[in-house]
Amino acid sequence: MPQATRVVHMMGTVITLTITHPNPDPILTEAVRRLAVYEHRFSANDDTSELMEIAHQAGKQPVQVDPELFDLIRIGQAHSAKTAEHLNIAIGPLVQTWRIGFDDARKPSDAEIQAALKLTDPQAIVLDPRHLTVYLKQSGMTLDLGAIAKGYIADLLHDYFVDLDVTAGLINLGGNVVVFGPQARHADNQWRIGIQDPQKPRGQNRLVLKVRDKSVVTSGIYERQLKTAGHTYHHVLDPQTGYPMPTDIASVTVISAKSITGELWTTKLFGQSVQDALALLQRTAGIEGVIITHEGQLYSSFL
Repeated sequence: MPQATRVVHMMGTVITLTITHPNPDPILTEAVRRLAVYEHRFSANDDTSELMEIAHQAGKQPVQVDPELFDLIRIGQAHSAKTAEHLNIAIGPLVQTWRIGFDDARKPSDAEIQAALKLTDPQAIVLDPRHLTVYLKQSGMTLDLGAIAKGYIADLLHDYFVDLDVTAGLINLGGNVVVFGPQARHADNQWRIGIQDPQKPRGQNRLVLKVRDKSVVTSGIYERQLKTAGHTYHHVLDPQTGYPMPTDIASVTVISAKSITGELWTTKLFGQSVQDALALLQRTAGIEGVIITHEGQLYSSFL
């Protein structure tokens, strides 16, 4: 059966889609079209996006949104309400204050950080499931779905492929990988997914996982950084303090059935010590994980 691959540059990364189907090209073309829609819909850095329209109307009026955007905000708010999750989709003002990962990144003053923190209460997000509206109570609030959007999008694409009887495929959104069906090139029919070595240039793996019908999400703090005045700041911000989260972890990889689950768990684990994160992985059904520390030590819940 024919296999086809499409590679595109979107969402600040290289996206690779590979599927096995009797007529793969039209399916891939539609998948790329959907990716463009999702990129615009969920973007916190495009002033014309559907997500930013909510921010434009903050403190003024509710905004009716696409059902998928509403669903992702609903999921994000549910987890943002739990302090142990270390997720806060209302963290937008803080992210925009630091701008780590962008050319204009800088270390803000403590006063700026405290001012931004006052606009990050997830309970100030008002959702109306009947009318699919989102309302931010305070002017200046901004949502940022960057911690969970790629996982949600990967799951949407997977569902789309399965609905069209795609027998096997790989969805790689740059750190978010979903594989399903058999990988015919290997006798065991499992896919090989490389895990980047945080201490080496991109493309050099620390280990390679063998998986099938799984999502593999890797989140690291070794690429998006701000270096200034002799200090290095990474992009994973603590929603409680407003500063980069103290951690011994360089990267976390979570293997799960759904990619959105992997996103939520990588965020949750970054706020834990290595020992606590590993213990949490080992006692939680349905997920497995790999942790690599700044010193290069590797810990796994299954290896």
